[in-house]
Amino acid sequence: MILRPSLTIGIEEEYQIIDPETRELRSFITQFIEDDRVIMVEREIKPELHQSMVELGTPVCATVAEAHEELVNQRSFIARLAREKGLEIMCSGTHPFSRWVEQQVTPFPRYLGVLEEMQLLAQRLLIFGMHVHIGVEDRALAIDTMNVVRYMLPHILALSTSSPFWLGRRTGLKSYRSVVFEDFPRSGIPDICRSEADYDNLVGTLVRTGCIPDASKIWWDVRPHHKYPTLEFRICDICTRVDEAMAIVALFQAIVLWLWKLRQSNITFRVYRRDMLEENRWRASRYGLDGKMIDFGKMAEVPTRQLVRELLELISEEVDELGIRSYLEPIESMLMHGTSADRQLRIYDSTDGDLKAVVDHLLAETALGLDL
Repeated sequence: MILRPSLTIGIEEEYQIIDPETRELRSFITQFIEDDRVIMVEREIKPELHQSMVELGTPVCATVAEAHEELVNQRSFIARLAREKGLEIMCSGTHPFSRWVEQQVTPFPRYLGVLEEMQLLAQRLLIFGMHVHIGVEDRALAIDTMNVVRYMLPHILALSTSSPFWLGRRTGLKSYRSVVFEDFPRSGIPDICRSEADYDNLVGTLVRTGCIPDASKIWWDVRPHHKYPTLEFRICDICTRVDEAMAIVALFQAIVLWLWKLRQSNITFRVYRRDMLEENRWRASRYGLDGKMIDFGKMAEVPTRQLVRELLELISEEVDELGIRSYLEPIESMLMHGTSADRQLRIYDSTDGDLKAVVDHLLAETALGLDL
């Protein structure tokens, strides 16, 4: 019998730093760098490859309520810090019109190394995501959960979509960020790992053959973390609104509890081939909530909104057990009115294609619920 996972929560987010006059991305992190180190402020700021992006992570949280408080504090902190420099933060999976070729690279050896290894792929990686860690201490359980939860990842990507624009163009996709990152090796939905030994053998082979230095360079949409006793979900665009981000965080926690309880009863979902799941991932990237995905049990197309509602019904008992139903309420609004990507597109259409108006909308939505 496997003990119940702790279901602790950690949230990492990548923020855009915006010049409020030009609405362009602005270099920011170098203002806090001294001798190739980030000067410590109230919270640890993690630089990224591009100087106009900063990453922050919450402490380990025991509950969704605690994680919500920490995420609000985190976003508020970086927003206030940016405002001290006459700048703003923005949360969306891509910037509507800033160009990656014009962004300065953070002058740290590790980022210069990534640039040397990945070349143009790295420089082009001007995308912004949210990573959610759920505490799963038993590695065998984490790998088994990873195998099954892959099926639900496209559903959750569809809820998080916030990147319909790229380089000043309407892409026709709701999550262009997810497509950009697919160019990286060892990304996307993972293949099936039949056991803990199977996973360890994969990582060991890649390390011994010089493909990667360690498991941190495996960038799947979900993975057992190489350092922490967590299952890390990396599928999501960063959510513009903090309440929508927390709805997805609560969803991840409830799904992990649900799958653990199924396993305790010797029940599980059928595990599907990566090729099949990638079809749904593409549909989520392309259409968001407006499309259809494949229900592989029925072997039929089903509206994505219906599949999300079915998922919510499946985990209803766990939602009540965890006491997190109020945090999931924004999902119904998203199902009715759309995600950040849909709201951006409505602004774009109503302003005759004014991308600066889209940025203004994103800045205003990012600030909602923060302590500014």
